[in-house]
Amino acid sequence: MKVLITGSKGFIGSNLTNKLTHTVIGHGRSSRSSRSSCDSLNTADFLKVNIDSQSNWKEHLIGINTIVHLAAVAHNTSNDPDYINEVNVKGTINLAEQAEQSGVKRFIFISSIGVLGNCTTNTLPFDEHSNAAAHSQYAQSKLDAEIALLKIAEETELEVVIIRPVLVYGVSAPGNFGKLVGLVNKVPMLPFGICENKRSFISVENLVDFIDVCITHPSAKNEIFCISDGVDFSIKEFTNGIAVGLNKKLIQLSIPVFIFRLLGKITGKIEAVEQLVGDLQVDSSKARKLLSWTPPVTMAKTLSKLTNNK
Repeated sequence: MKVLITGSKGFIGSNLTNKLTHTVIGHGRSSRSSRSSCDSLNTADFLKVNIDSQSNWKEHLIGINTIVHLAAVAHNTSNDPDYINEVNVKGTINLAEQAEQSGVKRFIFISSIGVLGNCTTNTLPFDEHSNAAAHSQYAQSKLDAEIALLKIAEETELEVVIIRPVLVYGVSAPGNFGKLVGLVNKVPMLPFGICENKRSFISVENLVDFIDVCITHPSAKNEIFCISDGVDFSIKEFTNGIAVGLNKKLIQLSIPVFIFRLLGKITGKIEAVEQLVGDLQVDSSKARKLLSWTPPVTMAKTLSKLTNNK
């Protein structure tokens, strides 16, 4: 089995590379000479190819069985809709079409739960049957790519698997989780003492384990999966868990949630506030039932590793 991982230098990609026992072809922005220590010994090659509508992948796809497409313009790195569309949509379609022409069997696309929206307050948890409601240009680009990939799967022999993860956490995770870790590490008090929201998360260890299952499981063919650890936590519980992982004492002050939302409206950062105190729950039972998948690690186990990374 030969697997091409786009974005193999990233947080998820490097963890996936280290997890797989298959022969891995890495891809990213770094050159071969700067291969990082996080790359596993099974990486047979490293590609530096642009992801856009014009890139020629064919010589690199010879002998590839599966592509795991992680590389994308992230929501926090560009506000240019044309650039996001060129990479996340057109670049994905171009790669998938060339993969099909080159005899690649399976294309695993890492999408985002954001294609369904940014909260589930007053609604049922998101699942694979939820209506799409992309809340940002980034989420819309992921949704557009999903639609195009499913059309390719209908018209060709290429097997497509779409994975929609919630917030991914773990040692050295970037984005919002990294900011929370930095906050807990520096500040002895947080204002979430009476915040009882419920949010779904997924450990990077659980996510890469699920991707590994999707690489070979026959029942994953042409399916969409909303994926999480399967246990929901409030922001209070989540930050308390981070504090335990960092071996830090943390005091939670009892600030009413409406105060957060009021400040969010005043400052124009209501979306950022909702990511902290709002609900975002996911029903990931399809993955467990259809693929017999069980998350191998708990949140506590993943967060316990934060101490060694301080």
